[in-house]
Parts: sequence; structure tokens; C-alpha cells
Amino acid sequence: MAMTTMEIREEDWKVCCGSSDFAKLMVKASPFNSLDAAIESARDIWFNQVNVAAWLEAFAAHPQIGKSPSPSSNSDFARRSVTEQSRAFATTSASALEELAEWNALYRERFGFIFIICASGRTHAEMLAELKGRYANRPIVELEIAAKEQMKITELRMAKLFSEKAKAVSQTESTKPQDRLRILGGHLNVAEAPKRSRPPITTHVLDVSRGAPAAGVEVHLEVWNGTTSPSFGHGARGDWSMVGTSATDKDGRSGPLMDLVEALKPGTYRISFNTGKYCPGGFFPYVSIAFEVTESQKWEHFHVPLLLSPFSFTTYRGS
Repeated sequence: MAMTTMEIREEDWKVCCGSSDFAKLMVKASPFNSLDAAIESARDIWFNQVNVAAWLEAFAAHPQIGKSPSPSSNSDFARRSVTEQSRAFATTSASALEELAEWNALYRERFGFIFIICASGRTHAEMLAELKGRYANRPIVELEIAAKEQMKITELRMAKLFSEKAKAVSQTESTKPQDRLRILGGHLNVAEAPKRSRPPITTHVLDVSRGAPAAGVEVHLEVWNGTTSPSFGHGARGDWSMVGTSATDKDGRSGPLMDLVEALKPGTYRISFNTGKYCPGGFFPYVSIAFEVTESQKWEHFHVPLLLSPFSFTTYRGS
């Protein structure tokens, strides 16, 4: 789905990062045709265009690790931070939280800003150990580390933002005149397909526990062959046939999973990821995502990414 159809406002970007200058520059750089393009621009803006004052503004928007924002806070950014930390501190004892608060105070006194860490997928103990280890850094080194951690947080929030926007657009897109004409053209056997520049089904994998692309994940694409469609219940007659295999590169993108065909054969497809090999200590030996392509959708592109952590995953239909 083209990102140009989405309205991403300055306040949306500020929830992702917390810096006003960053948000303004992201609006100026918009629109983006994909999440990857937006992240590439965000990294350039964050590390090359804004100054240290913008970094400190973003740091200050966070509540202290392990501490909720004040009841009077109206910051969506701060509330998002607490949600991201909630799993790590759900069962933390009072004494452990007290120790964390003491180290937070020491850190802030030494560096002049709060301890910043991408909390997704990390435990309380891991974050406390990281805080203690980073306390020994020189201030200039620690400032750069904190900025990198902030960028990880920003990228995860951008992925969530694009997912939410894509869902909102998809709910209304079918009412657009061009979509009605495409459906009508399909019934009339009028082939007015745009020329493709890539296979009609693609994917990428983002490791949200690290805030980085997942490289080297084996990916399989299959199509269902049978007299009835597969369903939640049992009894469907048929089996899955392999269409193609690949593995993700350093940017998390898979290689071609199928030929560059103009019209995608309608049916049920399944993309499977060898998550057990990529994350041996995780919960999922593999992840499979099944989806349908209808007759009216055979000219469209299906980008089905995987956002993975050791104990959770999500997906969406992207561009």
C-alpha cells in the first residue's frame, strides 16, 4: 500500500521520537513510499540533521525507567514508554525498583539526562545491568549510546504507526473509484494491469527485541492446492505446494519468493519463517502466515512482513 495515501502528522512523528525538530523535518521529508524509506530518512535526520538539544528533548520526554509518568501528564509519548516497559516491570519487587531508582538518580547526576534504553524484550535485571555498565562511560560516549537507543525506540514506534495507518487506509480504500473500476474490469476480463517491477508477494523481518532488521531468516512461500480451501476447522482436501524459498538479507528483506508474474493466481498463500533457527531460545519453532488473494486482487502487490520478538509476533499487509 502506497504510503502517499496516508496522512502522518507532526504530532504522530513526535510520539515516535519526542523531538519537535525531528517531527518537523520528518513532515518536510514526507511522503514516504514504505516504512523502510521512512526509517532511512529518520536515521539521517536524527544522526546528521538535528542537534544535541533535539536529542535531549527526546530523552526528557521519557519517564524514568521503572517509573510511571505523573497523573497530570498528557504526553502520549510518555504513556507509550510506560506501555513498552510494562512487561519488564510487571513482577518486579519493591526492593528491585528501589535499587533501580537509586541508580537512575546516580546516572542523571553524572550525565544530566535520564537513562535511555530500548526496553522492548528486555527484563528488569538486564536493564539494571546495562545501566550499571554504562554508568562508567565518558559523557560524550554515553550521549551517543543514548541517541542510538532512542533511534531503536523510534523505529519500533514507526513500525507500529505505519501498521495502524495501513489498517485505517485499507478499511476505506475499497470505496475509491479506481478500486471499483478494477473489480468491474476483473468481471469483464479486461486486463489493465500495471507493469510490475518486483514479484507480487514479498516480505521482510524486523527483530523488535533489538530494534533492527533480522538477517539470515529462512523464508518459504507456499500455495494451497485442493478441492476446498483450508480453514480453521478440519476436513479440507489438498496440500501446500512450494512456490519459492529465500532468506533475509542484512536489511531484513527476503530475496524473490516467486517469478515476476503480472497476474497473481487467486488462492490461499502461506509464508513461513524459520524463527526457531534464528531465535533458538524463543517461543516459536516457526511462524506461518496464511492469507487469501481474490480474483479482484490478482493485479495487486502483497507485502507481508513479520515483526518478531522471542515471545510475540505481529504482521500486517504493507506496500
